[in-house]
Amino acid sequence: MSLIVGFFWTVNSCETAVEKRNRLYDRISRHEIKLIPDFRVPTKKELKEKKKYAFQFYKNILGPDVFNGQFLVAKNGKVFFYKAQGYSNFREKKMVDAHTPLHVASVSKVATALCVLRLVDKKLIRLDADIRRYLPEIPYKGITVRMLLNHRSGIPYYGYFTYGNWKLSNKLHNHDVLNLLKEHKFPLNFRSDAKFAYCNTNFSLLALIIEKVTRKSFPAAMRAYIFEPLHMEDSFILSDEMNVMEISQSYNSGMVPQAFDYLDAVYGDKNLYTTAHDLLKMDMATYSNDFLSDSLRKQMYKGYSYENEGVNNYGLGIRMKEMPGRSSFFFHTGWWHGNTTCYGSLRKDTICIVALSNKYTRSVYNIGLLVDKYGNYPYDYKEDLLKQNY
Repeated sequence: MSLIVGFFWTVNSCETAVEKRNRLYDRISRHEIKLIPDFRVPTKKELKEKKKYAFQFYKNILGPDVFNGQFLVAKNGKVFFYKAQGYSNFREKKMVDAHTPLHVASVSKVATALCVLRLVDKKLIRLDADIRRYLPEIPYKGITVRMLLNHRSGIPYYGYFTYGNWKLSNKLHNHDVLNLLKEHKFPLNFRSDAKFAYCNTNFSLLALIIEKVTRKSFPAAMRAYIFEPLHMEDSFILSDEMNVMEISQSYNSGMVPQAFDYLDAVYGDKNLYTTAHDLLKMDMATYSNDFLSDSLRKQMYKGYSYENEGVNNYGLGIRMKEMPGRSSFFFHTGWWHGNTTCYGSLRKDTICIVALSNKYTRSVYNIGLLVDKYGNYPYDYKEDLLKQNY
């Protein structure tokens, strides 16, 4: 490793320290570090019962006749139930298959958070630094990177403050969000770090911070630090250069196309197109100290908002349910246009559940019915639909 470092310092002496670290990190992350750990291969007996419940969820909750998307359940990285069906483009009769990238809406925040945390590990970002260190245009004092990640900043939602302040026939981009905040100095919704309030603006600003410290566009940074190292070959961030008619479309519950609008150019909070299998790769990597340090992993998978009692909380880019006497259940949901998605990580039992639909349905959000079958996790005790026809 010392030879590699010496080579980079000699050949690239005209580069800044940040550029040198980026170049070295890119090379190491892509070629020299094992980012997805080896887990014990589960036995057929272990998977038999789990597969049965996954099938019942697919049959009774998602619905074989109506589901349009991808559904995956895996243990220790071993996929034991998978379905891909429906249309990515109904008009052209393009089918959804295992390599069809679907818009995962706010599940994108998990990937954005992991990119931020990887850059924290490399000392390119400081979690508790004032965000004006990276975005000096921000008119608010005392908001940290951590507060963006755990939705405690108090910054208002760009989907609201654009009305009357933005020509809705023009695409809104991340830098436009920043410029509007700078120009209008919209008041915070509450004192920073006083409480939790989910807000997409937080993650649109995180994407800008990633761009600032890496000197890459957000789509390129995500390729360099997440997709390529994990061989997420079917994943990308939507950018202006892409023809939106050539990617997966979204539909309402009646299979009517949902049009792209002026908010669709903002990324970081959404606009990750990926597959269930690629999300599994990302989930597996979160167990690796080479992908994410143990210190940051502990900070990611912990709650930050305890002002109100309840089982729901939020970590750094991840939702969770916490209940005394039960293991924490980590997950993230998404909804954008007709795209409804859910990613679940049962970390105590190394089980990953992914349900992605590009046709509007709330059924994907019911994965709690599966969680209860796979371990001692918080569970809303509703009718046990998985016992039907069983």
